[in-house]
Amino acid sequence: MSIALAQWLMSDAPTSRRQAVLGNVYRGVRSILANPTAFVGLVIVAVLVLLAVFAPWFAMGKSPLDQDLAGRLASPSAAHWFGTDELGRDIFTRTLYGARVTLTIVLLVSVVVAPVGLAVGTLAGYLGGWVDIVLMRITDIFLAFPRLVLALAFAAALGPGIENAVIAISLTAWPPYARIARSETMTIARSDFIQAVVLQGASTWRILFRHIVPLCLSSVIVRLTLDMAGIILTAAGLGFLGLGAQPPTAEWGAMVSSGRDVILDQWWVATIPGLAIFIVSLGFNLLGDGLRDVFDPKSA
Repeated sequence: MSIALAQWLMSDAPTSRRQAVLGNVYRGVRSILANPTAFVGLVIVAVLVLLAVFAPWFAMGKSPLDQDLAGRLASPSAAHWFGTDELGRDIFTRTLYGARVTLTIVLLVSVVVAPVGLAVGTLAGYLGGWVDIVLMRITDIFLAFPRLVLALAFAAALGPGIENAVIAISLTAWPPYARIARSETMTIARSDFIQAVVLQGASTWRILFRHIVPLCLSSVIVRLTLDMAGIILTAAGLGFLGLGAQPPTAEWGAMVSSGRDVILDQWWVATIPGLAIFIVSLGFNLLGDGLRDVFDPKSA
């Protein structure tokens, strides 16, 4: 990057909206790269995305569904880097394709819970009164149950499958975002610039969507990044219990479940997908901690 472009992005007096937006993005990226915790987490998440997108290339043409009963439960070797499972399927290949399933679940849940939590929290915090009471009591009902237990109940009622697992996790994951958005909204709504916008005749919806929601996004994004590890663990738990992805789909929780009967003799069957869950969850936690340090003005 040229010095002139860097100075243009770092300008304290931007001359256009585009310069201001690009400057904020550039400062955020620099802050993340300068934060060791966020950088390590970002690398782990980036590797996950690369493995998921290019899984067929990394698997060298192998299919996660190919069976070889003659080579079942083979130990790690040059032919099978992570060994094979009880049906002779290559665990390395299935772990790669399992990253696709995990990333899909995380993205779908994120697309659902963040907007729902923002909508509920901002409406409750800005409108107040009976709207706040009703929305927050509904939120409290969902928070009163342990997330995994509630997700198991919804998944059992909806039936097994990835789509139903996403719905079950989404139904249990949105309340914390609503609480965060409500707290941020109640603080922002008392700001002088919001009062000035109100005096200018702006509608409630314009104030919410143009002024309050953008200011709540950073806190919600940090919370979402920290929560992704919990989403992965919940999805793996549902898969482990047979309520998530169904055979023969390669999913890390289901792979751990299939290897629990042979874990003492053929440890690699359950250990490899378990390590994948651990590393990816750690990556999202590190990235979330780093983002919190970057976006938190008190830390700065």
